[in-house]
Amino acid sequence: MALKAEEEQFLPSTPGKFKDKWSSGKNRQFYRCFASTSTMFLWALFLVALTAAYLSFQSFVDSGNKFFSAACGGAHWEKQIRSSAQIHRHNGFAVLVTVPPVSSEATHVMHLAAQAGVRYAMENPQSYVHSNIAGLVSLLEASKTADPQPAIVWASSSSVYGLNDKVPFSESDQTDRPASLYAATKKAGEEITHTYNHIYGLSITGLRFFTVYGPWGRPDMAYFSFTRNILQGKSITVYRGKNRVDLARDFTYIDDIVRGCVASLDTSKKSTGSGGKKRGPAQYRIFNLGNTSPVTVPQMVGILEKAIESEGKEKCD
Repeated sequence: MALKAEEEQFLPSTPGKFKDKWSSGKNRQFYRCFASTSTMFLWALFLVALTAAYLSFQSFVDSGNKFFSAACGGAHWEKQIRSSAQIHRHNGFAVLVTVPPVSSEATHVMHLAAQAGVRYAMENPQSYVHSNIAGLVSLLEASKTADPQPAIVWASSSSVYGLNDKVPFSESDQTDRPASLYAATKKAGEEITHTYNHIYGLSITGLRFFTVYGPWGRPDMAYFSFTRNILQGKSITVYRGKNRVDLARDFTYIDDIVRGCVASLDTSKKSTGSGGKKRGPAQYRIFNLGNTSPVTVPQMVGILEKAIESEGKEKCD
């Protein structure tokens, strides 16, 4: 029993701690002092860190408030917007580029914002419905109540031609067989804009873009992925159409698209409504923006191979 009592002196009071039998009173007093000093140091360090965090957060909030008040709110911001929307030359335009609500200085709206891409629409359909349909309706709602109403030019897509086999495509072709959800949202946009044109007198011009390419192009476009795979020595999957026919796209350079957009603004007629009420028939137009010179996918790959002086490994599917 005596031996057991002696052994218990070595057992730690807390698991994992070693109990030293040689600890004298002075040692224990020293440990208490050291522990107390360490605790005070840690508390001081904690308070310093807390103070620094608060000051940093306060600085962030102040700078954020200044940024947001300067960027999108307040009397000064409103004054800047109204000043920038003034027409500064004879017969000039004040063009709003897809940022509702519509300003009452805005004579024209160029609606280019959308969720683009065919493949990603299968993964996130709600995003396409939200941007391409709900977003467009919000813009039209704001435009119909503006006084005066602006003329609207907006980006549709050649994808609305869907399963049509006849080429080249014509604006008079039927577009009731979309082949993707993305195409369906753009087709819905054309029907919706026609409705607002008919009911509220909004002047509408829809532009069907054909595979736009050039500087600052979308990174998900085929020519980017093809180029990357060629440079990395990876194979390229070349899809073929019905009866193994080479697929072709009508590529359109960005500068030509810009010219088409500006020309559409220049030739747009005024909307005929006021305060949400139609006063008479309004202009409604649909244009293809392309050059009717389709390029097959193998041809495009050949052009890329020549430009980067390297051959790709084609894999047909």
